[in-house]
Amino acid sequence: MAVQNKEQQAERNEHVRVVVIGTGFGGLGAAVRLRREGITDFVVLERSGSVGGTWRDNSYPGCACDVPSHLYSFSFAPNAEWPRTFSGQRHIRAYLEQVTDTFGLRPHIRFDHEVKMMRWDTERLLWEVETSQGTLTADVVVSATGPLSDPKLPDIPGIDTFPGKIFHSARWDHDYDLRGKRVAMIGTGASAIQIVPAIQPEVGRLTLFQRTPPWVMPRMDRKVTGAERWLHRKLPVTATARRGILWGIRELQVQAFTKRPGELGAVETLAKRNIARAIKDPALRAKLTPDYRIGCKRILLSNTYYPAIAQPNVDLVASGLSEIRGNTLVGADGSEVEVDAIIFGTGFHVTDMPIAERVVGDQGETLAATWKDGMNSLRGATAAGFPNWMTIIGPNTGLGNSSMILMIESQLNYMADYLRQLDVLGGKAALDARDAAVTAWNAKVQERMERTVWATGGCNSWYLDANGRNTTVWPGTTTEFRNATRRVDLSEYEVLRPAPGSAPKDKGPRGKKAGVGA
Repeated sequence: MAVQNKEQQAERNEHVRVVVIGTGFGGLGAAVRLRREGITDFVVLERSGSVGGTWRDNSYPGCACDVPSHLYSFSFAPNAEWPRTFSGQRHIRAYLEQVTDTFGLRPHIRFDHEVKMMRWDTERLLWEVETSQGTLTADVVVSATGPLSDPKLPDIPGIDTFPGKIFHSARWDHDYDLRGKRVAMIGTGASAIQIVPAIQPEVGRLTLFQRTPPWVMPRMDRKVTGAERWLHRKLPVTATARRGILWGIRELQVQAFTKRPGELGAVETLAKRNIARAIKDPALRAKLTPDYRIGCKRILLSNTYYPAIAQPNVDLVASGLSEIRGNTLVGADGSEVEVDAIIFGTGFHVTDMPIAERVVGDQGETLAATWKDGMNSLRGATAAGFPNWMTIIGPNTGLGNSSMILMIESQLNYMADYLRQLDVLGGKAALDARDAAVTAWNAKVQERMERTVWATGGCNSWYLDANGRNTTVWPGTTTEFRNATRRVDLSEYEVLRPAPGSAPKDKGPRGKKAGVGA
């Protein structure tokens, strides 16, 4: 009786062809592409109350993009009105709202719908998606939650006993007044180097806890003139050309990162000059100078970070934070400082994405369990044992020097062809990445990774997982990735069909599922 009730409830659940998760660049891009492919039977599930993804969540002072605006936007939705060559969070978020309205996406979006669990139904060949607002089913799930969506806090002894204010850069508390406060900034990543100069003038004292210094290059930012914006409005081809030049320059730079890291020495010299211009104290300059090859960690851009550190109300603890005792923070070098507030700029769950805990595949195992030894996928999109499930910005699709929008659009091409292939197959069908195809793809990626600056540069970065394997960055050009994801190769997939009658209880080992057809 219980089984029958469950089946009846499942039949009553709303069913759509595609469920998209997230409304950042990946999710909105997927929604636009679905509509352009003529697919309207889809919903976009968003756990928050508005679109924007990481550009909604990260609203800290000074938040901005380190990729030029005209490249950090969709090719199919150019924006002639970018106010600066490197735009801030407010303008990027406004752009995503504009994309949402321009392409008529709001009717498809379900706000305040957090995905709790996704389970593959091997008998009906569909996904059961449980949300905070109810359950629905879908033929295909496109997960676009992104790697920069869930903040990561370090496990610091005493953190739970701190009596002051604590928050992560991605969950900024705008109601807390920092003026005159003693503030600790933990971390020296992309967020921290923007936060430090933004809050330094107003805090009483700022202590920066640094484990590893970043390489910081000048930020060539300026206002986009009215004449430029007028020209891009009247002659869109000029904006296209501008985007093409920005893209081309970065494509030419890739070889130094992926094949010839020694060529980055000249860039390193420029970065050292950037430090010397602002930091006159030799001891402080030494603490801020990295001992690893530039590019091994993400290269950061700022004209104000070093000048802010040089101010008299800023202290640098170059050994990192080791313990919290009440309102006293203790550095690994034994130094102590009392603070009123702690801001963590300690990054995100990138190589252990929390969404993987909420995806259950054909063997009843979560994606997180499948990826316990490291993330791996086929062409950054699909995983063996998880039929008709795709991810945008999946394993090894990140970039070290260019725009992620280029990678997202390539994955949207792959998504579109995936759905076309299902149409061509006809009837009820699903595609499951073959283990051998996933293994071969990742072996090739990791082989190429061996000579990159991320593997040879002598650093420990957030690109690496707990096993020291780079499961984050793509070791090639965006052109190579676009070519690799232009079409779905059906030989890399098993075609699944509904099994006659009820599926057997014992599904057998991977690759022996009921209903597998050629």
